[in-house]
Amino acid sequence: MARGPRYKVPLRRRREGKTNYKKRLKLLLSRKPRLVVRITNKRVIAHIVEYHPDGDRTLVYADSKELEKFGWKGDLNNTPAAYLTGLLIGKKALEKGINEAILDIGLRTPSKGARVFATLKGAVDAGMEIPHSEEILPDESRIRGEHIAAYYEQNPEMFSGYEKRGFKPSDLPEHFEEVKSKIMG
Repeated sequence: MARGPRYKVPLRRRREGKTNYKKRLKLLLSRKPRLVVRITNKRVIAHIVEYHPDGDRTLVYADSKELEKFGWKGDLNNTPAAYLTGLLIGKKALEKGINEAILDIGLRTPSKGARVFATLKGAVDAGMEIPHSEEILPDESRIRGEHIAAYYEQNPEMFSGYEKRGFKPSDLPEHFEEVKSKIMG
């Protein structure tokens, strides 16, 4: 077990693989609120979080489940839903007077065009100032869901969930623009 008298047991969240404390320290040293983005199997969750010694405090929260209030009929964890969730959290943050943040993607591997960066683009398009590189953001066609509409044309049997909701994935780009305008309202 222990490897000698100088052995130190790592912190619990480090042992469980939930927190990278070196990355967290770098984010906290900026003294800015963090835009924390987490993607689950069913939803996209975004928080604006501020450090506090007793524990981080959530200032603003948005969940892709809230998109249903704006008439969203698509999946809640795809790229268009991630962008719209970012747009929603950006709008809520600006209403609370929070206009800048830094992105916290946790242990997720940063890859170009990922859904976490679609959320980032949504928050930036809402008017927030978040440092980023334009290269990592997904292109506009993916954000609008054109790739989903094209895939539906080839494999319509893969989209039974959309059809249960009475929605055709081929209409996703137009539906996306409609919901986006409602959010920006």
